[in-house]
Amino acid sequence: MTRAFRTAAVIGAGTIGLSWTALFAAHGLTVRVTDPRPDLAEAVDEALAQYAPHLAARGLDVTGLADRVHIAAGVTEAVRDADVVQENGPERTDFKQDLFATLAREAPAHALLLSSSSAIPSSAFTRELPDGAAARVLIGHPFNPPHLVPLVEVVPGERTGEEAVRDAVDFYTSVGRSPVVERKEIPGFVGNRLQNALSREAVYLVQEGVVTPEDLDKVMTNSLGLRWATVGPFLGSHLGGGPGGYRHLVEHIGKSMRQTGAGLGTPSQNEDQQERLIEAVERAYGSSTYSELTETRDRRQLAVLAALDSADKEEN
Repeated sequence: MTRAFRTAAVIGAGTIGLSWTALFAAHGLTVRVTDPRPDLAEAVDEALAQYAPHLAARGLDVTGLADRVHIAAGVTEAVRDADVVQENGPERTDFKQDLFATLAREAPAHALLLSSSSAIPSSAFTRELPDGAAARVLIGHPFNPPHLVPLVEVVPGERTGEEAVRDAVDFYTSVGRSPVVERKEIPGFVGNRLQNALSREAVYLVQEGVVTPEDLDKVMTNSLGLRWATVGPFLGSHLGGGPGGYRHLVEHIGKSMRQTGAGLGTPSQNEDQQERLIEAVERAYGSSTYSELTETRDRRQLAVLAALDSADKEEN
């Protein structure tokens, strides 16, 4: 790493912020977290207790985890000596614009100012900042929950400095994430755009009565999800072309695949159709609580990560 990261400020303690808090603390950082929610201390305690076994399963020492996390009375207190700030506020440009003006003013001049924004590029909320402040601001978009899912999309803004990009990659790597730098700002970034494209067709197929929500999920988890967890779309397609690789796939199967793509559907926005879809999903999964479903998800994600770790060790 080109610099040391010892203290992190987490601004916003919803699902993402609490997950970041646990991850940062598990990697030895002092974490100051702030949020206007009245139950902040209880929420932090519950999250640390819930996530500690996950982090331990990934080989991290969670002894004294809670001792490294401190509740801050507000933004100024949270960022006063931070090396890095991770913002997790509402997905509103005006909110982020006001907040990052405060962060630029109150955080140390060396602090990285990162946003977990899932759709809004940083250039949209840094226009009023001086150049020196804007140079330290960029997106660090995780996938839920960030203490388990390794990807972080690092997206610099129009005035983000290259040093800040390098530091962000170093920081996320140091806390066990897999950062990917995206060199062009686009709403939704890469991961969510891919997810939304797939979700759009999934909704259409259910609305058209082709498949039920639970069976569509079964299709994904027993085929594409399994494949993409190991190789991704492009390598999967390259292998799908056999010894001739991606070129063979495009030249011999590409035409039929393009015809399929041209027939992708547009989900209905009709309120009755939307309600039927919601009810179908609730019938599929409504008998389990949110906690039960997330526990199952996280246990399975840990199993996938452990299996990939094992495969990587065998290859090396």
